[in-house]
Amino acid sequence: MKSTGNHDDRIAKMAFASVYPHYLAKVEKKGRTKDELHKVIEWLTGYDANTLEKLLAQKVTFEEFFRAAKLNPNAHRITGVICGYRIEEIANPLTRQVRYLDKLVDELAKGRPMEKILRRA
Repeated sequence: MKSTGNHDDRIAKMAFASVYPHYLAKVEKKGRTKDELHKVIEWLTGYDANTLEKLLAQKVTFEEFFRAAKLNPNAHRITGVICGYRIEEIANPLTRQVRYLDKLVDELAKGRPMEKILRRA
């Protein structure tokens, strides 16, 4: 993905807490749970539920959120198209990480089995 610095900066400065309610609404609307969403986020970032709640309360940006994360070593296996862009072609590492999370949330909302979302199978 050839993105502009402006696009990448906008994503970096966006508050994770401003997007999280949309993630939650999306998965719950499709019959999935908050616990499942947290499991997916923990798999990608290493953040447990308590840490996630603290980060939400602090209103950290995506840049801060992913800077402190311990990205799952299998995150590179998240491929496909999200928001019109092929994830594996996104050059900016932070933008790619945010799109990893978007893709996992989409897969959860679409009813994909958890073992597939978590790249176990």
